[in-house]
Amino acid sequence: MDRIEELEKLIQKYQTSYYNGEAEISDDQFDLLWDELKSLSPNSAILKKVGADNTDGFPKAKHIIPMGSQDKAANPQEFIAWAKKQGLSKFIVQFKLDGASLELQYDNGKLTKAVTRGDGIIGDDITANARRMKGVVQNLDIPFTGGIRGEVIMTHAVHKSKYSDKANCRNCANGLMRRKDGEGCEDLTVMVYDASALNNDNYFEDEIKKIEWLKKRKFETSETKVFNTEQQVIEYREQISAQRGKLPFDIDGLVVKDIETDMSDLRKARPEKQIAFKFELETAFSILREIEWSESGATFTPIGIIDPVRLAGTTVKRANLNNPDMIRSMGLKIGSRVSVVKRGEIIPKIEGLAQQSHLAPETADTEMQEIIFPKTCGVCNTDLIDAGTRLYCPNSQCPKRLLHRLEKWVSVLDIRELGVKLLRQLYEKERVRHIHEFYNLTKEELSEYDRMGEISAAKVIRHIQTKRELSLAAFVAGFNLEGIAETTMEKAALSGFDTLELIRGATVAELAAIHGFGEITASVIVDGLKECAAQMDAVLKTGVISIAPPPPKESLPLRGLSFCFTGELKSIKRGQAEEKIKTLGAQAKSSVVKGLSYLVTNDPESGSSKNKKALELGVKIIGEDEFLTIISTNEISDEKSKKPLQGELF
Repeated sequence: MDRIEELEKLIQKYQTSYYNGEAEISDDQFDLLWDELKSLSPNSAILKKVGADNTDGFPKAKHIIPMGSQDKAANPQEFIAWAKKQGLSKFIVQFKLDGASLELQYDNGKLTKAVTRGDGIIGDDITANARRMKGVVQNLDIPFTGGIRGEVIMTHAVHKSKYSDKANCRNCANGLMRRKDGEGCEDLTVMVYDASALNNDNYFEDEIKKIEWLKKRKFETSETKVFNTEQQVIEYREQISAQRGKLPFDIDGLVVKDIETDMSDLRKARPEKQIAFKFELETAFSILREIEWSESGATFTPIGIIDPVRLAGTTVKRANLNNPDMIRSMGLKIGSRVSVVKRGEIIPKIEGLAQQSHLAPETADTEMQEIIFPKTCGVCNTDLIDAGTRLYCPNSQCPKRLLHRLEKWVSVLDIRELGVKLLRQLYEKERVRHIHEFYNLTKEELSEYDRMGEISAAKVIRHIQTKRELSLAAFVAGFNLEGIAETTMEKAALSGFDTLELIRGATVAELAAIHGFGEITASVIVDGLKECAAQMDAVLKTGVISIAPPPPKESLPLRGLSFCFTGELKSIKRGQAEEKIKTLGAQAKSSVVKGLSYLVTNDPESGSSKNKKALELGVKIIGEDEFLTIISTNEISDEKSKKPLQGELF
């Protein structure tokens, strides 16, 4: 699995747990996962997707205004870049409350619904529970019709006195607000920060008037300030960050907005005129006691074992060190005093050496020892190569590396019938050690394996032998070159190295010149292609797998278009459909987002969540037949869809 795919899966997993009140990692950890994905794949559909709660038992209700998700600035530099891009003259700054989002809906001044975030369009109707919460105004003093947004929070005082057995205020609030019996909701408070009138975009003059309006209606509001410069906002952030432990409730940053109210921007899945300006990472200090070496594929990664320390609400005993060069650059030794932060990995990261003043006096005499690096591979006993940024086993026939490569190939080709257990049997019996050996398997021999039989064996063989035309990027990625993802190879292809012959003939210097590559990535590609050359040729000689020729430079008929597939297609697998559109210049998206050209489904009339989202965003929904017509004739049925999508081009 490449890093981008891994990050997307982690973010989806943690979004789900967060919105269901069962957050598994801290906000700081989640933000760093988000930031890493944003740097590696800025157009990833996951970055545009709002997390969804999925509580069963509550009726569903639609938001008056879609509840989008804010972009984030992790440091002053990112905030300044956003502010310059927006060209703002004044900044509205509010606390970023650490709770659960809720929209209160009013009809002629009377509360009619309270709706959780859900998927940003439709959420759970928890009105009965919300009526019991503090800060919820049941009847307004004016006949207002629209939505008022807020955050359901629990104060520190309530948490300490009644719910100290729960991990934190946010998790506790999330759980209570979704109780079917409503018990405990009286211990929650709704603090509001936004409002929108139904069918009247000009109801509020600006964001300041909006907050004044909310206060006049007796709502509890988040503290709001107005600043004239970016520097004033940065200084305020530092001030509040230092004081946040004294606040009666949790916040994890500031929300900065344009003073002008822009309802069209507010309706976007990710509004552009507001940003979450997050606080700096919490840092803890400890002593390095031991190094463990984590083995993944050919690479050995150092993990620091430290004295237990509390960090971002959890007890940390292990911290990542990335590579040998990091150890050397810090002058790290067993016994070193270290600073630790929660980075994007589940395992925290040793950031650097700590001063003695950061630790207790009794640690001053800690014995220091040199860190010993492993010298040989524990599987094949080959001498490891220390390349500085990577410690790895160079043996191309190392059993561990071979198995990883087979698993990667099955994953890239989406051969679901060839399960993990069967694959490991084939490997352990030395029947399949190289990818091309998949293609001379027979159903007779396969039927002799555990839990197979003739029918199952025939099915597996049929799917293995299904002819597939892969993009160059997918073909190379299937051979699991260390750290090289399909997206990396797509960049190489778009830079002119778009055939196997051209990419094999490329030098390290030529590949290193590609934007975002560098010498390390280029070297891994060059060395990996040499190592796998014979295996690649053997796979192509089977006649089952072929590499799609690069499209003519002057003609990518679907360039600028994007497709999302949902449901099972009848005549083509989803993975094959995605490969096909990529060869024609289009992008494959994993979710329905603004700017998507087509949602392809086996039931265009269904009421599925993706269909509803597509209708909401004006995305064209097509069936399988129309999709096949598009890719076979390259004729776009909608003139609007022919226009290139800004920001969506390769």
